[in-house]
Amino acid sequence: MGCCSVTQRHTGTDEVGPDEIELLEISNAGLWSLAESRLQTSTRNGTDEGPQRCPSVRHLKQEDPDPVSVRRDSKHNNSQLAVWGWTKEELHYRLYTQPIREWEGRAPHTYGDIIHSSSVYLHSGYTKAMSERYLVLFSFHLLILALDGSNRDFIYEGILPLSAIEVHLIPQQDSSSPHMFEISGPMVDSKIFICAGAAETKAWMENIEDRRYKSVRQQLSPSHSALSYLVPCDENWKKEELKRYLLRSPIMQWEGVPIQHMGHPRYLSLVHISNVYAKSRHLQGPQERLLVLFPSDLLILSLDCHRIRVKYEGRLPLKSIKAMERSALPGRLEFELTGELMEPLLVSCIYPEDYQSWIFQLQQPDKMPDSLPHHTPPPLIPKKRRS
Repeated sequence: MGCCSVTQRHTGTDEVGPDEIELLEISNAGLWSLAESRLQTSTRNGTDEGPQRCPSVRHLKQEDPDPVSVRRDSKHNNSQLAVWGWTKEELHYRLYTQPIREWEGRAPHTYGDIIHSSSVYLHSGYTKAMSERYLVLFSFHLLILALDGSNRDFIYEGILPLSAIEVHLIPQQDSSSPHMFEISGPMVDSKIFICAGAAETKAWMENIEDRRYKSVRQQLSPSHSALSYLVPCDENWKKEELKRYLLRSPIMQWEGVPIQHMGHPRYLSLVHISNVYAKSRHLQGPQERLLVLFPSDLLILSLDCHRIRVKYEGRLPLKSIKAMERSALPGRLEFELTGELMEPLLVSCIYPEDYQSWIFQLQQPDKMPDSLPHHTPPPLIPKKRRS
């Protein structure tokens, strides 16, 4: 994951490039929260507005660049320690300023302020094994980190948008049962976490639900949606950013395995799809769709009219589909998508490069016949007899 620049490039939102897209505070619905942005701006400028929040990287470096000296000079009891003899404040400083092993995506400090964090245990429902994790709750995301105790190092395991998950309290069977809660969702694998006590479990439940409610319910102008800047994806940097966006943002009515398990997207573009027989059957006209090519599947998504939400429309296995050029219609960027157990679809591209890429990616050669046809052997020539 490469860190993005925090230099202000312009005050408006008329011109947005790849660097600015990374700076957008993206909520679970794919929105930039103006309120959160203003709070982060105030902390970056060193002002105190509202309740005490985690300072920005710039502010931390100005105040005290050495967390070890902070740990040595501060006096705290054992209840304030988190892991490795460090307090939460020291760990938050480390998360903002130090690299995290195997990290992916944008820099941690771009996710905003840390609302809550603590050490928990991840419970495996299959092996019943438990392994320590460190959970970090940002304004709109939940970060999961593994711990390397020997090196006192964090290992990245994933970051989940809060609007795409649900949290459930697991009741205790008796007084000796552990205090547990579960996070689940249509795009994530279910995970069960064990807390140190009832108070810590309650804190996680309340904080996640509070931030999840705010992320789902907030109403923002479509002009502040990061998705609206990326679609139509008419530039390469937009395509790459849109791939990252889809892998970390919720998709409405998702079905099947999580999108992260489908592999890395190879190609995507905005197209219009209609049924080949739409005219004769009086069906609806072309529908705008986002096609996303994965190693084994072609994913079909739709966007709402405001370009702020993505909806799942279906997926097609690549081994069962094929793209056929519409040679009878020269000059049109159209091809037919055919396959087993599906009606032919007419796909219209917007740009010539998208059309050429889809034809190249989706055209499958016909099954080649055997190189040597199986013919019956020629009849044997009878031997000549001597007279």
